Amino acid sequence: MFEARLLRSSILKKVLEAIKDLLTQATFDCDDNGIQLQAMDNSHVSLVSLTLRADGFDKYRCDRNISMGMNLGSMSKILKCAGDKDTVTMKAQDNADTVTFVFESPNQEKVSDYEMKLMNLDLEHLGIPETEYSCTIRMPSAEFARICRDLSQFGESMVISCTKEGVKFSASGDIGSANIKLAQTASIDKEEEAVVIEMDEPVTLTFACQYLNYFTKATSLSPQVQLSMSADVPLVVEYRIPDIGHIRYYLAPKIEEDDS
Repeated sequence: MFEARLLRSSILKKVLEAIKDLLTQATFDCDDNGIQLQAMDNSHVSLVSLTLRADGFDKYRCDRNISMGMNLGSMSKILKCAGDKDTVTMKAQDNADTVTFVFESPNQEKVSDYEMKLMNLDLEHLGIPETEYSCTIRMPSAEFARICRDLSQFGESMVISCTKEGVKFSASGDIGSANIKLAQTASIDKEEEAVVIEMDEPVTLTFACQYLNYFTKATSLSPQVQLSMSADVPLVVEYRIPDIGHIRYYLAPKIEEDDS
């Protein structure tokens, strides 16, 4: 028997918003430690990794490891039926072919349950190597979302350049070019508004704006975002979900055709 209960359905709704544009279907792997999801996007350019720890749920029970293949479009339709303040419980029998979502209103006067068919997905589990990154940038997630949105007006690619002076985001295209520079914040009153840069060596990489804009759908999950970069390895964009886990997106840099 698998059962996981969250006091607010809004967390699960936001998680789904954060991944459903990249993935049409995914496998939720559940064990004693919590729920994991790992999948390449449909075009095999980026990778999504989600962790929801068991101790972050109001109630969590998993008698034996189960993998639930879900159609994320269908799951999204079901979660839209829940109010943000409703509690949500996911339930499945050990070898079931369905999962049940139960929503309860705060006063428990309304209880609704939705059953969804599970899918058999043959998804290979990709080992993500532990990497030491040359640059780590922590910044307000809303600021990063805005930069990605603004710069995607100028070109399909965005260059992220990290030096000891700060971090620079730039894009260029037919209408011209745009550069946004952020310096490390000197004094921090509110931690979530800080820009913190840890750098061993400077890094400049180019990424597809389209994917960065998909990743920023997770903005509502966390006040801060962390970008980790090293030359020639995928960028990691991490949103920590308070008290329960994190969502990480991996995106390979674009290789620039350089004639010189």
